[in-house]
Amino acid sequence: MTLTETAPARTALPQHVPVAVVGGGQAGLSISWHLVQRGVEHVVLERATVAHEWVDARWDTFCLVTPNWQCQLPGWPYRGDDPDGFMLRDEIVDYVRSYAASFDPPVHEGVAVTRLSPAAEGGYTLATSAGEVHADQVVLAVGGYHLPVVPPYATALPERIAQLHSQQYRNPGQLPEGDVLVVGTGQSGAQIAEDLHLAGRRVHLAVGSAPRIARRYRGRDVVAWLHDLGHYDMPVEQHRDGEAARVGTNHYVTGRDGGRDIDLRTFATQGMQLYGTLTGVRDGVLRFAPDLTAHLDRADAVDDSAKDLIDRHIAAHGIDAPVEPRYVPVWAPAEDPSALDAAAIGSVVWAIGFRADWSWVKVPVFDGAGYPTHVRGVTAAPGLFVLGLPWLHTWGSGRFSGIARDAEFVADRITDLTAAGTRTGLGSALAVAAASSASRVA
Repeated sequence: MTLTETAPARTALPQHVPVAVVGGGQAGLSISWHLVQRGVEHVVLERATVAHEWVDARWDTFCLVTPNWQCQLPGWPYRGDDPDGFMLRDEIVDYVRSYAASFDPPVHEGVAVTRLSPAAEGGYTLATSAGEVHADQVVLAVGGYHLPVVPPYATALPERIAQLHSQQYRNPGQLPEGDVLVVGTGQSGAQIAEDLHLAGRRVHLAVGSAPRIARRYRGRDVVAWLHDLGHYDMPVEQHRDGEAARVGTNHYVTGRDGGRDIDLRTFATQGMQLYGTLTGVRDGVLRFAPDLTAHLDRADAVDDSAKDLIDRHIAAHGIDAPVEPRYVPVWAPAEDPSALDAAAIGSVVWAIGFRADWSWVKVPVFDGAGYPTHVRGVTAAPGLFVLGLPWLHTWGSGRFSGIARDAEFVADRITDLTAAGTRTGLGSALAVAAASSASRVA
């Protein structure tokens, strides 16, 4: 069900709006909710349908890896009867679309924005599939995962091998018979490898540098402990890696069947073939770096460090929590395998992530790597904001747990700018209001 099916059809897209929000996912809906509460006129431009990414880019058994109680969209906390569970894909879609239906945001579905540029008269011009729109302020709520990454050497694989990106994977039956190579062990790669493994498929897994974390420790979900420790509220500036955390890989774990660890070593004892980083294909042979042991050991070390934090927290606060032994590796490779004959596999699932594509944004707010520079979503361009990016402000940013705070902050800046424009004329007030916002952010 789409928003279009649950609400009256929108009127034609206006030629001018005070605020345009690009993207109708949870980030775009969250800022829209705050703008509705403030009475700020705006439109939300969605190229497909509300929550379509959850429908179109997730596999059949997909579920959240964070507990349902962390789903805290503004004005729409989780209301189900399983707060410690993990919503399945269709439940997530229903959660997001029910949220939209709860306040009837001014979403225009099927409207793609193809170009954003500064307008001569101030504000911004948006070229869209429904015509040109001028907006005084714009929020880019399109996330940071735009284009699926497939390495150039994928073309060197035999044509008979089916190849798809994790974004396209739906279920084991979608793939032809034969062994499957999954490349990458971020959240998607690890969970897809498990999905195939549980279905009885023989899986070869190219293990990357992603860390892992336990599902539960000392009587509670690890997410609950980390929440109490304030990790989801930690500003990116306080992270040990600083802003580099924004491009880091998330820990692999799963909420499947009530939630459990993903232990690649256990999978190996059950017949899954593990390799290190895939480096290329030559003469029909896939080549791997000799780093499997290092990747597995590092993932275990990250898990241990999280448990150390939890142990210290329990001791410092005198919390009565059961004692739990630490993980002991159940398998280790005798040597790091270096090659796999392509003749042994029938398909490949590339799970090595996405890259951002901001080429349609013709405003100079990007760093040398093409990342939009901002402070808590406020860019240097007056009236231009970003929302929904990983680590926009905290670890909770871009997740259901932290988007409400980020959206409220950006909505406050929009309100400030709108008020300044009302007093002095928006065109002449943009720079002044942007400077004010920047000082308040600091």
